[in-house]
Amino acid sequence: MESMHAVAVTRSLPVTDPQCFVDIDLPVPQPGPHDLLVEVQAVSINPIDVKLRKGAGSPSKPLVLGFDAASVVRAVGSEVHDFAVGDHVWHSGNRDRPGTYSQFTVVDSRIVAKQPLSLSVAEAASLPLTALTSWEALVDHIGLGTPDQRSDKAFLMIGGAGGVGSVAIQLARAITSGPVVATASRPETAQWCRDMGATGIIDHREPLAPQVKDLGVDGFDGILSAYTPPASALAEIMAPFGRLVMIDGTDSFDLMAFKPKSLSVTSESMFTRPQFDTADIARQGQALARIAQLVDDGHIRPTMSRNLKGLTAQHVREATELVESGCMIGKVVITL
Repeated sequence: MESMHAVAVTRSLPVTDPQCFVDIDLPVPQPGPHDLLVEVQAVSINPIDVKLRKGAGSPSKPLVLGFDAASVVRAVGSEVHDFAVGDHVWHSGNRDRPGTYSQFTVVDSRIVAKQPLSLSVAEAASLPLTALTSWEALVDHIGLGTPDQRSDKAFLMIGGAGGVGSVAIQLARAITSGPVVATASRPETAQWCRDMGATGIIDHREPLAPQVKDLGVDGFDGILSAYTPPASALAEIMAPFGRLVMIDGTDSFDLMAFKPKSLSVTSESMFTRPQFDTADIARQGQALARIAQLVDDGHIRPTMSRNLKGLTAQHVREATELVESGCMIGKVVITL
């Protein structure tokens, strides 16, 4: 059986340990009926990789992480009709399957789209997971607008310089003409948010309401939060019937603070459709295709801020250490 190179977790170790990732050889996987076998050209590292690494993997069951990838199709499943061998694609995968820190991987074709023509493979690999998260939050959950039918709603991104925030700011500017505000607490992260298109910046370490008032925003119709402040602070700056989407986990949230304005709160995981094989799973591939068009039309630019060359255990460890630092601006990408 043909083998491939991969980077895996075989012991639960801190990222400072040189053995927290190891280089291994694995069999090349075989695509199922709906799958594509793809040769990975570039991957990016996300916080979900950090979470899944802890407490997982063993020598007998090595764990291959990684979701975002820019790849080339090498084989197609019997039920696949939209892709052909040689297509350049981008995708973010399923947390229940082996990941993209490998030379080859299989991915459900229904959550895949062709890469934007205007990007390099490294740039393309920086976007799928964060762009899908942003699309599902802003378009599906908040109803902020669409590229074809823009609104004038007000939007706030809490954590604007991270991977999701960097894309959500840009997507918001493409689907609403209203204010698009981001939070940042350092000069360099504030500047990054402005570069992504934010029309206003507030500091999440300071009281939110006075800063929002100074910007002249009456209330946000939608908020996407990478790390959620107390519900009372959010309720104060939201418009009646506003919607909060959280991508972090929270142990407690005071829904009573949301009651007077009839506010709603939703969790977002872009893995839901592939993980539960929902009836509308193909919407994920369709969303990626729309995002690719927005990229090629100049509305969304890649968020890669670091690029390492060569998929090795050492490079994956270095990239993961950057993500774990909590100070990462944009995305770190590894090209194979």
